[in-house]
Amino acid sequence: MAKRNHFFAMFSRMKYISRWALMRNTHQENISEHSLEVASIAHALALIHNKRFDGSVNAERAAVLGVYHDTPEIITGDMPTPVKYYSRKTHDAYQEVEDNAGDVLLDMLPDDLKEEYAPFFKKAEEDRELWRFVKAADKICALTKCIEESKAGNSEFDSAAKTIKVSLDEMNMPEADCFMEEFLESYGLTLDEMTAD
Repeated sequence: MAKRNHFFAMFSRMKYISRWALMRNTHQENISEHSLEVASIAHALALIHNKRFDGSVNAERAAVLGVYHDTPEIITGDMPTPVKYYSRKTHDAYQEVEDNAGDVLLDMLPDDLKEEYAPFFKKAEEDRELWRFVKAADKICALTKCIEESKAGNSEFDSAAKTIKVSLDEMNMPEADCFMEEFLESYGLTLDEMTAD
């Protein structure tokens, strides 16, 4: 009898892990839907890099990294940013917990697939540039969440929006700047406003 491999059953549990645990939400976001949005925006950032800044990165690979970027949180849960970054010691300890969670998930794969999935959990040097796009996409998605909450009349995210915008500006990524200039405003529109053009 073949060994049972639990990886994809665990992966499907991303939909049970809520984000923004310390914040009052009008819509409770989970890491599954968040990861889809991060993947799509990381893909767009990589394409912008290739088309407008003479890059030659693998946009599809950036999307796949985005899909898996929060997978260890299936085990750890989503650590709120103020807690995760409270101190260097706290951040390092949480990073170790996340790394261990990644190892646990990798061990749920058949041996012949582990090598293919390992770069999603252990940031390989050859993917370093792509992980920058994923990180920027993650921040952009946090900002769009703030915009959506504000649009719903929830001021709980107003301060977070300012902080996230500053951190995006500090990344000095022209690809992210292009994305925000061209696409960000639409997140504040209603469906009727978006379809009226």
